[in-house]
Amino acid sequence: MKTTLIDSPVANVANIARALRAAGAELHVTRDAGEIANAPKLVLPGVGSFVAAMRWLTENKIDAAIHQAVNRGAALLGICVGHQLLFDRSHEMGTTLGLGLVRGEVRQYDGILPVPQIGWNRIAARAPLFDGVENGVFYFVNSYAAVDAPDEIARADYGGPFTAAVQHQRVFGVQFHPEKSSAAGLRVLRNYIGWT
Repeated sequence: MKTTLIDSPVANVANIARALRAAGAELHVTRDAGEIANAPKLVLPGVGSFVAAMRWLTENKIDAAIHQAVNRGAALLGICVGHQLLFDRSHEMGTTLGLGLVRGEVRQYDGILPVPQIGWNRIAARAPLFDGVENGVFYFVNSYAAVDAPDEIARADYGGPFTAAVQHQRVFGVQFHPEKSSAAGLRVLRNYIGWT
């Protein structure tokens, strides 16, 4: 199925595009709100600041287009900050509302370990998105995460447990970077691309 990658300036779009193509996606990259609203399958990437990423979505009416697509039955995968944008709100630099497609809040890690978390971390997963993943170790770069999200399908630990992935109906999010996670990450992308 055709997969539409949202061309956010607050993301590593080129790397994710390469990984999606390697995973078998028939890829279309765009920031056109009309095309996004009518896409059957979407990927929302993001790095850096939740506030900047959400501002760009709102100013360009991409937030409304994503809601239109999901309401029509489109599938959506959020990656890293794109995953965080799916939640109700983030507490990075104050409080910023997210897309509200999955319940929960994103907060900074609270513990003695340094932030951001940078590197490999093992997850415990229970969902078809992770079918065929033999090594549940993925690459993370993040200072903020959701905890105990109601739609959690994978969990990891960094000075305490946090939500590594979510699924609410046809909306998915992964806190890790599948495009940097070797065979395990490609398998997750392949599973999403094949989701019907």
